[in-house]
Amino acid sequence: MIVIDFEISGNNGIISTAFNKLEIKTFAEACKWVNDLDYSRNNEKHNKLILFEELCGTCSTKHALLKRLADENDNTSIKLFLGIFTMNGENTPAIKYVLDKYNLEYIPEAHNYLRYHNDRLDFTGIGVDETKFKLDLLEEIEISPDQITEYKVQYHKNYISHWIETNKIPYTLDELWKIREKCIEALAHFSKN
Repeated sequence: MIVIDFEISGNNGIISTAFNKLEIKTFAEACKWVNDLDYSRNNEKHNKLILFEELCGTCSTKHALLKRLADENDNTSIKLFLGIFTMNGENTPAIKYVLDKYNLEYIPEAHNYLRYHNDRLDFTGIGVDETKFKLDLLEEIEISPDQITEYKVQYHKNYISHWIETNKIPYTLDELWKIREKCIEALAHFSKN
């Protein structure tokens, strides 16, 4: 994985200050800290400091925090992306039994990560095979950290609705969303073991 590094100035904003309080002084150290946090949903995705309070996060909250940190330190070459990929038993082994139970080869999953020029950087820390993720990527768009909530969910649901219709999947959007939630629970359980 490519390493991007720069000094974090504690005078540049609330996120830089929060990292400095933990004696984390570089972006590479911040990325490692974020990656090592448990994978679990946060109670307040809108709270910019929620990872420091709950010591856990998802791909959304973890990468939004790192993007905000880069922005505070004038590093505009680091971008936040929303990608849709084929989440399957190969690139995400923790969900294989859920997909098998519902006779699904994969589910299109929305995933946030960073991009630095042509390199995708994932600090979610859940053991997704990043090489296979890149190969299984269906589409991606650049987003802002404020778009990790409602915008991301709506974008994802629109994609799944189209996928269901196009591929004649035998589930409604609501049914498939519940199956997806079971996959996310399996991921959270897997990351804690």
